[in-house]
Amino acid sequence: MENSTRKMIVFQLDNEEYAVSVQQVGLIERITPITRVPQTVDFVKGVINLRGVVTPIIDLRIRFGLSEAGFTDHSRIIIVNMDDKEVGLIVDAANDVVDIPEETIESAPEVIGTVDIDYIEGVAKLEERLIILLDLEKVLSAEEVNSLKPVKE
Repeated sequence: MENSTRKMIVFQLDNEEYAVSVQQVGLIERITPITRVPQTVDFVKGVINLRGVVTPIIDLRIRFGLSEAGFTDHSRIIIVNMDDKEVGLIVDAANDVVDIPEETIESAPEVIGTVDIDYIEGVAKLEERLIILLDLEKVLSAEEVNSLKPVKE
């Protein structure tokens, strides 16, 4: 049997490394001005106009219950595709693209730092690195993705 690998985009939040599948990522952008949207949950920072498409932006730090941090030169918005919608995830830094061999992926331990176990698909050990694989479907449930549309009064 051939050893399969997953091509993942690795990004940073706090001092942890996380990864999402390259297939789910549309692009990685620098932080651009974000328009606040009233009556949205706290982790929704607002929306940006991305090539004519209004794209909701989520602060993953807040979503994961981490302390809020200001943007730096390294901060990025990773645009991911979920349920035919594009959603931007604010991360501290987008590090690199790696091939993660399936055999290095272990199921998630009960608790990893402060990130809720529900969001985690597994943990990969690559040399000295420990990379947390996110399950984007769980990071944002379908209801939440749908609720990201601005609320009409």
